Amino acid sequence: MRNDQNFKTKKSKEQNDLKDFTKISELTIKEVKKLTSDLEVDQKLPEIIEILEADSRKGVQKIAAQLERKIAKKEAVITKWKQMNEIEAELSAQGYQLIVGIDEAGRGPLAGPVVAAAVILDPEQKIYGLDDSKKLSCQKREELYEEIYSKALVGVGKASSSEIDKYNIREATFVAMKRAVKNLLPNLDKHPDILLVDGNALIPNLTMEQKAIIDGDADINAIAAASIIAKVSRDNIIFEYAKKYPQYNFKSNKGYGTAEHIAALEKHGSSPVHRKSFGRVPKRKLKD
Repeated sequence: MRNDQNFKTKKSKEQNDLKDFTKISELTIKEVKKLTSDLEVDQKLPEIIEILEADSRKGVQKIAAQLERKIAKKEAVITKWKQMNEIEAELSAQGYQLIVGIDEAGRGPLAGPVVAAAVILDPEQKIYGLDDSKKLSCQKREELYEEIYSKALVGVGKASSSEIDKYNIREATFVAMKRAVKNLLPNLDKHPDILLVDGNALIPNLTMEQKAIIDGDADINAIAAASIIAKVSRDNIIFEYAKKYPQYNFKSNKGYGTAEHIAALEKHGSSPVHRKSFGRVPKRKLKD
């Protein structure tokens, strides 16, 4: 009964929204802009566009065109999501249920940890806009980071700069990935059915089934989600380092070997979070 009432309320609201646009000729361009500024892409939007297009004013025609582009953008995002869901859909059809996407962030920097994430997406709660984290703006990554945590199962692991020096960056990356999987397991009733790992190498010494996928962060939703979680998680760690070691401007360079960062290393020496095994990092230590 409550669902019926909710449906009727929603239907009534949509009808009232459309009534606002039937009087469009009585509104100024500014009023029309305000009325259309927060419109969502839904079933009534094409009807609204038709009403706007029937108005002879160029300003209103321009608003209609903007709404058309809004629809096209949303459709493109949905199409991309479907394309990036093909492998997961195939695996699901084969009986795989718990499909984990795994990716890392921070292999190349001169400072800070390498961070990995393991993510299981809920097929009933689609997250549109997923992509390789490097292709997304900082704001978009932050938004998706929050949405992923609210709709998916997430595990995060890291390997410190000292562990990178001890093992090498490749092996430390695997350590971070194993920790991410271990961090994910308490959220599950059973072990994952398969791990989809970004790159060309499988995680060694894991008994779970794995599949390595080159450019997986750009082609598979679960791996893209993992890339976003890993990237934002690592950035947050680096921002804390930036407060502790302002000499290196970590907030800007994220630990990567920019000219400014190299100059700071030459001037101040290396901090405890620098990777001493990396060639451009001096052995000379930062003075307290």
